[in-house]
Amino acid sequence: MFEDMKATVGQAKPKIVFPEGGDVRIVEAVVRLADENILHPILVGERESFAGKVLELEKAGRLEIRHPKQDANFLELVKALVERRKGKTTEEQATEWLHDANYYGTILVYTGQADGLVSGAAHSTADTVRPALQIIKTKPGVKRSSGAFIMVKEDERLVFADCAINITPDSRDLAEIAVESAATAKAFGIDPKVAMLSFSTKGSAEAPEADKVVEATKLVRESAPDLTVDGECQFDAAYVPEVAAKKAPGSPLDGKANVFVFPSLEAGNIGYKMVQRLGGYDAVGPILQGLNKPVNDLSRGCSVDDVYKLALITALQSLVD
Repeated sequence: MFEDMKATVGQAKPKIVFPEGGDVRIVEAVVRLADENILHPILVGERESFAGKVLELEKAGRLEIRHPKQDANFLELVKALVERRKGKTTEEQATEWLHDANYYGTILVYTGQADGLVSGAAHSTADTVRPALQIIKTKPGVKRSSGAFIMVKEDERLVFADCAINITPDSRDLAEIAVESAATAKAFGIDPKVAMLSFSTKGSAEAPEADKVVEATKLVRESAPDLTVDGECQFDAAYVPEVAAKKAPGSPLDGKANVFVFPSLEAGNIGYKMVQRLGGYDAVGPILQGLNKPVNDLSRGCSVDDVYKLALITALQSLVD
């Protein structure tokens, strides 16, 4: 999967900004990406704080080092933010915001000076998402962003959502998450088969929580009639053909779902971590869905390899969006 991404991304070399230049994991991943000449990293940090390989790669034109205090075009960025906020943010407030590394990185994406952003190694999800929602904003027709993980093990790739943002999505939110998750799957070469998960399969239990998923499935079919989707269903009925034959005979998923939409953030976050830790899957993400340009969030417990992989995903998103 990632070798294919490298081949695709390496032809275009999109610019990806990394606001957390003070984190050693970020720096190591950026050096690796720049050294391999896969993409063009923009590392946010004061130049004096870097040495060795980073400066060598900058001199060779393989990466950029930028910082709001050292940006000759900073006032233009402030002006762009004020205009984007349409009177909600004063010039003074915008100046203060853009001295924050995540806001600074996000405005670079908004103004086209970067093609995507990767943050979260040293910041919370909220610190990464807030600037994106305020500046990048969601695509037309998309009500809210959501967070998906690509779960990778050997040749298998699954999409889990929402595992990062929406705590108690309603049926319309779930339908939107399903459609966006299917688009994410397609972007990474996965033919989406979407399971709308519940503790119930085809009416095996009666509860408002199950009804919400039934309604969400109906809304997905109305908005994306060509999408293979079914629900409400339990995970085993969506993923195991033998169980599907008993619990959901005639389901279009046929026990071969590869995109799983969880009914709540609680379920999604617990679910992906269990599959990651007990099942031995790599969890890449969260990938923020529904934004106008790609902004992605790392876990604060991420490794250098996690940063490297999410950067590749972000770069690929910038080419297909």
